[in-house]
Amino acid sequence: MNILNRIVSDVHLMFRRPVREQYGALCYRVKKKRPTVEVLVITSRDTGRWVIPKGWPMDGKSASAAAAREAWEEAGVKGTIGAEPVGSYHYMKGLPHGLKVDCRVRVFPLAVDDVCKNFPEKGERRAEWVDCAEAASRVQEPGLKTLLLAFERKILGETVPDAKNGTAGA
Repeated sequence: MNILNRIVSDVHLMFRRPVREQYGALCYRVKKKRPTVEVLVITSRDTGRWVIPKGWPMDGKSASAAAAREAWEEAGVKGTIGAEPVGSYHYMKGLPHGLKVDCRVRVFPLAVDDVCKNFPEKGERRAEWVDCAEAASRVQEPGLKTLLLAFERKILGETVPDAKNGTAGA
């Protein structure tokens, strides 16, 4: 029986497709009056579910540059993109003819400083600025939900000024 299990496992591995990689932008802004983080969520063109801007690798562009480009094409936002991802998540990408492939999305933070009126996919999606908890409740992918909630804690931790008398965090 052991050899049979090994053969089944080997056959399964032979037919398993490799994970495809995409790059996403977690577009955010920090409200100054009351330090809160807002993130931009958009709807997908095919199913209308809430997602973040993401896409395939682009020839001649780094992963973070490709993510920034997707943010502009899909949501019309520009800003400063982080060089390092804040995390990643997996989802099953539906392809034409019903085929689904496993995708890993590496997510880069994009501090938005410009919202454009005209961009390639204008009118094809809805976009909304929401807090991280609301964004997490809207998206379907469990890994993206976790990433959104952790991102808020990370950004607020970086933007809270240190107290001058050494009592920060007390």
